[in-house]
Formats: sequence, structure tokens, C-alpha cells
Amino acid sequence: MQIFYAPDITGNDYILDENESRHCIRVLRMKRGTEVRIIDGKGNLYDAVIVNPDPRRCSLSITGVFKDFETRNYRLHVAISPLKNYDRFEWFIEKSVEIGVDEITPLICSNTEKPGIKKERINNLIISAMKQSLKSTLTIMNEPCTFHDFIKRDYSQGRMIAHCNEDQPRSKIGDVYSKGSDAILLIGPEGDFSSEEINSAIKYGFLPVHLGKSRLRSETAGIAACYSIYYINQ
Repeated sequence: MQIFYAPDITGNDYILDENESRHCIRVLRMKRGTEVRIIDGKGNLYDAVIVNPDPRRCSLSITGVFKDFETRNYRLHVAISPLKNYDRFEWFIEKSVEIGVDEITPLICSNTEKPGIKKERINNLIISAMKQSLKSTLTIMNEPCTFHDFIKRDYSQGRMIAHCNEDQPRSKIGDVYSKGSDAILLIGPEGDFSSEEINSAIKYGFLPVHLGKSRLRSETAGIAACYSIYYINQ
């Protein structure tokens, strides 16, 4: 069943915005009476039926709601450096949302080559991936933050930094992360974190971890980290 995004849904009726209406009626050619589903990005899934198939203001009638649909008992926050190849960074965004990530922060590190991000485009990717993977909670995309400002924030638990420096001791994620607990994972840029950044993160309570024997690209490391947390929680 086709899924649409409705962030401000209230009551038993809803009008899709122009983009979603056009996709529903012009692209998918849906008709009056067609059953659809809606997610609000706040954890709820709705059953609905098309009442007025207007390609600019498609109106729906809500027929059912699933509160807290597939809500997880943990939160995952990934802070990852923007990449020189921006397509690879967007690929990470899309796939991490599909796997399940609650919050993403672009992390500006000493080796970050291109710190800028395209916030509007990324938010559209997040919405698309959320619908594709049947997630009901919208992933939060934060503004870019410098590495040192980020690690100084007050976090409760599950702080980890994934790096490739084999001269420093590192653990498997499964050895330091507990099922059902929140997790914050730092993923570095091409060239990895500097030794000074690694030591600073450890000073502020981040546990050094590795993602296996292979040296992974930053975006692949981000996905591997997300899936590790997902897998442990199954």
C-alpha cells in the first residue's frame, strides 16, 4: 500500500500538500476510494482513503491509526563527517534512515574537506527513505557541529568513537554497547580522526571501537555502525 507523509495531521480528515498530491494523483494515478497509508514522522501510522483526487489538494479520510508504530526502545545518534564525494554522504543518509537512526549530526573534523551540507535536499532524502522503509518517526538532521563542541555536550550513555588507528586499543561495539540503551557513534572523514581528536573524545567518555578487520570508507563505516546497533537490539 502506498505511503504518504503528513507531518501536521489532526482529526479525521487531511489534505496532502501539493508535492504529495501530485505524486499521488498524477504519477501513481490513484482514484477516489483508493486506500493509502500516512506517516506523521512522530511515530504514528494511519490508514486512509482518498476522498477527493485533486492533484494539487488531494483530500483523505482517516480510517484507522496505529500509535507508536514500531517504536524502538533505544535511540541512535550518529555524528559523521561530511564527505568530499557528496553523493556518498547522501547515500549514507538514505541507508542509515532505512536501517534506523534517530538523529544525524554532520561532524566537522580536522580532516573534513567539504564541511557544507544541502539541508533541504537531505531532509527530502530522509522523508523518502522513511516512507520507503515504513518508518513512522522522522530522523532529525542537525546543523553541522565542530568535533570539539560536539564531544563536550552532556550525553547520558552509549558514547563511542569508531576509528582506524591500530596503535590505540579498540573494542567491538558488541563488547561495550548494551541492548536497549541509547547510542552515540562518531564516524570520521576520509583520513580518519586525528590522534588529538581520538584522545579528546576518550577524555570526554567516548569509548574507542572498531568495525572489523577491513578498512571501510566513511559512509560504509556509518552504515556498518548503524546495522551493528540494529542487530544487537533484535
